[in-house]
Amino acid sequence: MPHNETRSSRKLSRVRPPGFALKTTVAVIRVLITWQLTITRRRAIAHLSPEQLRDIGCSEVPAPVFEIKPCLITNLMSMK
Repeated sequence: MPHNETRSSRKLSRVRPPGFALKTTVAVIRVLITWQLTITRRRAIAHLSPEQLRDIGCSEVPAPVFEIKPCLITNLMSMK
């Protein structure tokens, strides 16, 4: 009998509220559109000359910045 109770509780956990798939799909589409716009803007700025960048108010091409925490090497060495 415990086996049947366990199986029924698993089956109930798979039930999702109505509209769950729609909300998830909309969220994924929003993320993809935002990502696409970001990439398009970065490519457009990358093709501008230094004079054009100064005209629009950018001093230099924005580049990704990587932040390295002081304890990074210690953590990496401890994973060894």
